[in-house]
Amino acid sequence: CTTPHPDDARRRIVALTTAGTTEFRAYEALSDTRAASFLDRAPNRDALLDAMDLIASPFGRAGVAIEEADPASEPARYCLGRYYSELDARFPGGFEVARSCDPDAQAMIRPRGAFFVAVSDGLPIGCVALKGEDDHHAEIKRLWVDRSARGLGLARRLMAVAESAAMELAIDVLRLDTNSALPEAERLYRAAGWTQIERY
Repeated sequence: CTTPHPDDARRRIVALTTAGTTEFRAYEALSDTRAASFLDRAPNRDALLDAMDLIASPFGRAGVAIEEADPASEPARYCLGRYYSELDARFPGGFEVARSCDPDAQAMIRPRGAFFVAVSDGLPIGCVALKGEDDHHAEIKRLWVDRSARGLGLARRLMAVAESAAMELAIDVLRLDTNSALPEAERLYRAAGWTQIERY
């Protein structure tokens, strides 16, 4: 059904009728069933879904939002889990969170620090942490971007948000560390103007 637009007589507002809504839901259910059936037949479901995300991400680039989040929240824990899994696969000796200097969540919450999650279409696809210390120093930690969203400049956006938060929190010294198994991270930091120092 259609109704006149309240501010412009040349326009009309289209809305589904009750019967139209029922029909729409029936088609949506049919579509969902067929999609599930298609995925069930796929020999590698996860690879197919990753490929679909890879194709969709560039088209949704403008729709990626960066939100401050509790590091213990579900989206944050999802990102951190993916981050740890990737490190485990890439580091020669693997990566055990229990043996790392994993930041306490309170160090990544204002007023000490902050944690940010990048969200696309309701899904977390990246994160970064600002781990604050008691002496007005802080570290950038846990920078991660999902493979489907790489190449879109999202890591730079996350870094910029973390650096802005550091300025808001009056952080005097901001540092980070990385690993030789992550050469693309080192290139990103150098391109962003970071300078190499001695181990701290």
